[in-house]
Amino acid sequence: MTRLRTAIPGPQSLELQARRKGAVAAGVGSTLPAYIDSADDGLLIDVDGNQLIDLGSGIAVTNAGNPAPAVAEAVHAQIDRFSHTCFMITPYESYLEVCEQLNDLTPGDHEKRSVLFNSGAEAVENAVKIARHVTGRQAVVVFDHGYHGRTNLTMALTAKNMPYKHRFGPFAPEVYRVPASYPLHDGLTGPEAASRAIAAIEKQVGADNTAAVVIEPIQGEGGFIEPAEGFLPAIARWCRDRGVLFVADEIQTGFCRTGSWFALDHEGVVPDLITTAKGIAGGLPLAAVTGRAEIMDAVHVGGLGGTYGGNPVACAAALGTIRTMRERDLNAAARRIEETVLGRLRAVAEKTGIIADIRGRGAMLAIEFTERTPDVAARVAKACHEQGVVVLTCGTYGNVIRLLPPLVIPDDLLAEGLDVLEGALLA
Repeated sequence: MTRLRTAIPGPQSLELQARRKGAVAAGVGSTLPAYIDSADDGLLIDVDGNQLIDLGSGIAVTNAGNPAPAVAEAVHAQIDRFSHTCFMITPYESYLEVCEQLNDLTPGDHEKRSVLFNSGAEAVENAVKIARHVTGRQAVVVFDHGYHGRTNLTMALTAKNMPYKHRFGPFAPEVYRVPASYPLHDGLTGPEAASRAIAAIEKQVGADNTAAVVIEPIQGEGGFIEPAEGFLPAIARWCRDRGVLFVADEIQTGFCRTGSWFALDHEGVVPDLITTAKGIAGGLPLAAVTGRAEIMDAVHVGGLGGTYGGNPVACAAALGTIRTMRERDLNAAARRIEETVLGRLRAVAEKTGIIADIRGRGAMLAIEFTERTPDVAARVAKACHEQGVVVLTCGTYGNVIRLLPPLVIPDDLLAEGLDVLEGALLA
């Protein structure tokens, strides 16, 4: 089926791009400057009428659809009633309902509390605030290849310099980086990689100084790196034994993306604190920190919050999103996508010598190229974009293609997008 009416980007997108240069700061990038007018499950329709197959979901945001009908209905109903009061001034029920859902869905059957924010970086920063307050310690440990945001503190937590950190320092102090588990490159078992990381923490930082270990269960921007089995449980055990808070950054991996509600469910790891955002609210800005009740309740009144955190329209969207995920069993949908995509990609990998690894879980999947430069990944992505398929790159070396299709993408549309990707890989 021909989905393209013009070259990508088309003439109307090019006109908008010209306007952008006089209005938008140059430091804001765009992977594909095709300006979007509307969307459907798995499709983005640009201003020139081109239908783009979406294998990026706005970076794992529109998991449940774009828009999901339940989300659109909930948002319309809420905006007609009121748009904002600030929960810290006059509260409302939907904030409570979102927190109740998070307390129920996140790993562990212990008593929990949640607090809502606007963005993933804001959630991570508040998780660190909570950990420092509760433990009385200052040091925070993060991992090679990790990504946690663009605020000053979360830039310090993030591993990659360009484009995230370059010339933006100095950064927040008392942040320490240790080796992660990267099975393709380190050849270590999970317990071996954990022992290496723990030894670095104990030598360089000291457990008694460490407030928290902050980790993505599957590293996102760093290359969709899934740690070897046993790595996360070993790190979590060490934290528990040393009084260090284990903070899971599930901003990209959460809400059915990996075939379970959260990636930690895969190995039964229970965090002290978990940060969520992206897929939580169907495209509206919302984020959260959820954690053990005794930890979350230890912060003094007024110590947590924000003007827009838990905005009622975003809360309505979150409730519609979670309802869609439950009703459509999007965890099972993610697992079906995994089976389809990995089968196709592994068959392609056997035909070409440029692929080092095909990996991932659920609908969070990656192709790592043998060349440790961005050249091959950029070429493949460009070829896909020219044919109307949105794919993203990532990785510390920029040599990874990442696939994040919406969990509601129709089978035929996914197959069509994979056809284009396969052609680009074999070209």
